[in-house]
Amino acid sequence: MNFKRITLLAGHYGSGKTNIAVNLAMQLRKTEPRVAVADLDIVNPYFRTKDSQKELEQAGIRFICSEYANSNVDIPALPQTLYAVTDDRDLHCVLDIGGDDRGALALGRLSPAILAENNYEMLFVVNFYRPLTANAADALEVMREIETAGRLPFTGIINNSNLGDETTADTVLATQERVRELCALSALPLVCTTVNRPLLPALLEKIPNLIGLDLQAKIR
Repeated sequence: MNFKRITLLAGHYGSGKTNIAVNLAMQLRKTEPRVAVADLDIVNPYFRTKDSQKELEQAGIRFICSEYANSNVDIPALPQTLYAVTDDRDLHCVLDIGGDDRGALALGRLSPAILAENNYEMLFVVNFYRPLTANAADALEVMREIETAGRLPFTGIINNSNLGDETTADTVLATQERVRELCALSALPLVCTTVNRPLLPALLEKIPNLIGLDLQAKIR
């Protein structure tokens, strides 16, 4: 996967974007000296990049999130340090955007500067096994809602379709036609398909641009 300076990940609840954000940041850190993960998910307090804060910081990755993350307070508060994403152009950033159009509203505060620099990828993470993105048409509707709220267009798609611990190679293969349809409807490319790392051997010869993921400690 080729990285721009800013990589934004957005999708509906349960799409897996947070786990992907952590994995991509770890991969990016292998080639870039200054990497940050910013958690803009102000809607969902459960599966957040903050769960991997210690792991990220041990890898030399800067972590930016609301002071209310993993608390019982859920308000749209963004830290001032978040503006390092747009102000520090020597910093490579991975952003975990909120789980729907409401969560994406936080992105709207950064989108003018991101668009002005024009060195970003905005990737829609889809899990076709979630009820509100079970088919291409529904996934496209969610995508458009997030784009409107965040004021930033998507540039590509990540297929992260899974059933958690029950995921098999066939689970992933069964979504290939749906993701092709979503790419056609949105006129966007499929950037990659992501799977839990143990599934890689069974899928490497069957799916191009496959990326293996390690799961966050909280959801192992």
